[in-house]
Amino acid sequence: MTVEDVRELTGASTPHFALQLRDRLARLIEDLPPGDPARVEGERAVARLQRLADQGQATGHVQEHEQPLPSLRLERHED
Repeated sequence: MTVEDVRELTGASTPHFALQLRDRLARLIEDLPPGDPARVEGERAVARLQRLADQGQATGHVQEHEQPLPSLRLERHED
């Protein structure tokens, strides 16, 4: 695994798939030695994917005709 592999795998990640990518990447880098450039980049990407998943669930946008996910708590503001 190379730094470019990490970037290619995680470059177009979205909140919806962030946790799956995080888990896959964590498995791919776990056997790399500490300090390996791909592992360092992978650890950064794992943290970014976690933040992306957390923020995506907390700040998601739901349109009028959609129902929010059960894990998504949006306050409805009355005009």
